[in-house]
Amino acid sequence: NQQLYTSTSREAAQLFQSDPEAFEIYHRGFAQQVGRWPENPVHRIIRYLRRRPASLVVADFGCGDCKIASSIKNKVHSFDLVPLSPLVTVCDMAKVPLAAESVDVAVFCLALMGTNLQEILEEANRVLKQGGTLMVAEMDSRFEGIRAFVNAMAQLG
Repeated sequence: NQQLYTSTSREAAQLFQSDPEAFEIYHRGFAQQVGRWPENPVHRIIRYLRRRPASLVVADFGCGDCKIASSIKNKVHSFDLVPLSPLVTVCDMAKVPLAAESVDVAVFCLALMGTNLQEILEEANRVLKQGGTLMVAEMDSRFEGIRAFVNAMAQLG
């Protein structure tokens, strides 16, 4: 985790593409950690999306094993650094292969990593349609307070 938090998304992409086993080890550890939590936040996101129209297009940034794409009827663009599933499009989260204003919902579920978070969030904003929804599930310890995070997000647009 520490290496992902202290490198850019480009550097993380290069690391995992040159050593895919490191990505698998990371995800096994992540799954063990999440398994000890009362609720995995991805399940809450899935419940929310299931209550929304199936016509909404979703972009899942840092999708891991594509739990969202495999759990809902919507069109889901699943992005990550290494393909743990055939549904994954491998890319740098700061430069996803989608047209501007092409998705209704952008999701970051425990995936806001890297020193270039502003670039990554600006990319999500670029692909979100006007009035679209940005969903972020993240550890409290990652930020200095929810209000400061929300204010910083508002400044990005």
